[in-house]
Amino acid sequence: MGRQRKGRPSAPSGTSEGPRPGTWQISTGTVELVPDDLTPGAWTVMINGVPSSHVDPARPDRLDFEYMRWMAAVLRMHVPVHLDSERLRVLHLGGGACSMARWTAQEWPAARQVVVELDTRLVELVREWFDLPRAPLLRIRAGEARAVTESLNESTRDVVIRDVFAGSETPVPLTTVESTRAVDRVLAPGGMYLLNVGDHPQLNGVRAEIAGLRSVFEHVAAVADPAMFKGRRRGNVVLAASHSPLPAAGSPEAAEMTRSLLVDPVPAQYKDSDWTATFAATVPARRDPSPS
Repeated sequence: MGRQRKGRPSAPSGTSEGPRPGTWQISTGTVELVPDDLTPGAWTVMINGVPSSHVDPARPDRLDFEYMRWMAAVLRMHVPVHLDSERLRVLHLGGGACSMARWTAQEWPAARQVVVELDTRLVELVREWFDLPRAPLLRIRAGEARAVTESLNESTRDVVIRDVFAGSETPVPLTTVESTRAVDRVLAPGGMYLLNVGDHPQLNGVRAEIAGLRSVFEHVAAVADPAMFKGRRRGNVVLAASHSPLPAAGSPEAAEMTRSLLVDPVPAQYKDSDWTATFAATVPARRDPSPS
């Protein structure tokens, strides 16, 4: 964030020799690989000019995007308490360069993961560029996130992570109550739905998503930096939803979560279910259009 980068030459096609600077055509536009000027060997993946992923091949545990570090903090809190880390099953809706999948594989090596990515060409390039875990530990499935979710069997995933954007917005069909119900159907007991929500300072999109999550799940929490919660800028809010309890304000668990977020390079705040209920009380949830 806020880094100044120099222009890079373009390249006509992929390479099987690992990543190199350049721009490639993909099914949904272009992908550009930009070397990280501050971390030798690391790369920023730009999709249609927008930073989509950051990968340090030598450090799967290093997450450069703050919202991913916030997600990691939530998962570290939830998984040991409510899920079996030796049998963890994770579905990533939206993958980019699989940064969160690489982190998860490092954190819980036995995890079985599926990354759903709409752009088939991007999937091919990511496999060529980066040393990703192989099937069955990590499978990359080309497809539309909601359609794939709806095709899965009931109670077959422990964690679902949504990080899907078309430009700077999440496609509306992935933000409705009906889409949330589809995710809930595939989650096993104790499971968690973790979302990256991009929004404007008014945060009406975040409120609508919280309202939708609360119509399906008993517990909904939020994580963001103070400027986002105060409506001072556009940015990202991480939402977590589960039928299992999430830390309540004043609890030792919430205090531990707060400590872990405050030491982040971009310090963030944790908001519990009571806070999200009040925050989203005046905004209706999004719903699929009625059949004509």
